Amino acid sequence: MRHTVKMQGLIVGHSELEQRDAAARRAWGRFRPGMAYELVQPIFRLFTEAVPMRGGEPRDEEKLARYHSARDKLGLELVDADGRRIDTAAIHIADYTERQGREALELEVLVRDEEFWGG
Repeated sequence: MRHTVKMQGLIVGHSELEQRDAAARRAWGRFRPGMAYELVQPIFRLFTEAVPMRGGEPRDEEKLARYHSARDKLGLELVDADGRRIDTAAIHIADYTERQGREALELEVLVRDEEFWGG
């Protein structure tokens, strides 16, 4: 099912959230940027600067703290294909496109919404 990330009504991008870990309440998948992605991309690239290797350890704690602060102020929301808002604890876009090419975009969400998990 297609999920959309929005910010103040603008479409940041989409993902099918192909991978899910219900125990960790985490879902992730390939991210396809929308028109508003360029507005938030510098924030997600800040994360990439702080954590240069996907799945690696942070190399710059100050940048990582700036990333978390900026991301939390964006007001991102996740909606399903029916337009229903899904309650999330965090929305993260891993953007490693500068080093790995156009396809190196992944959406990761921590989902609190019980209906998302079939509950």
